[in-house]
Amino acid sequence: KCAYDLGAQWFWVMDDDVLVIPEGIERLAKWTDRYDVIQGSRLDFDGGAFFWQYQLILSLGIPNPIAKWDLGPEGYRAMNQLCFEGGMFSRRVVDKIGLPDARFFIYGDDACYGYVASQHFPAAVVADVVLKRARAVSNWDIAGKRQLNSTSDTNRYYIMRNRGFLARYMQIYGDYHPMLFRLGNAATFCKEFIRLAAVDKCFKTGIPALRRGMKDARKIIKDPNWKPMPPMKDTE
Repeated sequence: KCAYDLGAQWFWVMDDDVLVIPEGIERLAKWTDRYDVIQGSRLDFDGGAFFWQYQLILSLGIPNPIAKWDLGPEGYRAMNQLCFEGGMFSRRVVDKIGLPDARFFIYGDDACYGYVASQHFPAAVVADVVLKRARAVSNWDIAGKRQLNSTSDTNRYYIMRNRGFLARYMQIYGDYHPMLFRLGNAATFCKEFIRLAAVDKCFKTGIPALRRGMKDARKIIKDPNWKPMPPMKDTE
């Protein structure tokens, strides 16, 4: 909001545990005449390529686990979510859909923001590397390309709870189908159970955190007073 109030025309956002590649902003800039929402590629903390699930399966409300690793000969693919670890978007996006929803707190606000933005503007993930992740975390390497990273019980709670917020935004755009979304809930729970088994091994506290999150997500979906983030500017 501070940057918006200062008149910024583009917003490049990132976590505090990544390093910017010196020429990163120049690599992103070349895409700004084609896309309003751009996600650059990242290196992992060990210098290898980091795979980000750029495609949301709308019926289930979950990232596509088999989205293509290769971004193709043209060096980009359309995406329908975003990551605030290096994502960039234009002022037009903020004008239209408002600020990121702080009610998410620590998980999923970026994915949902990208989903909403992609309903109005062209969005793409590009092969140009712009960041390197700097924090080493325990993980389970899957076939050398995808991985499950360690996380906390706090994160586990919000992973499940914030699906309630995602559902509300998907309702606005006609992508929410209760039975299929519940199937997505089950898939998310299973993924987190696997993370517990393979990486974190803290079932005593981890499972209750997931259950609390699911319970609170149902409350959000049924909340009659819920409203989405308002646009910053009347763009109609």
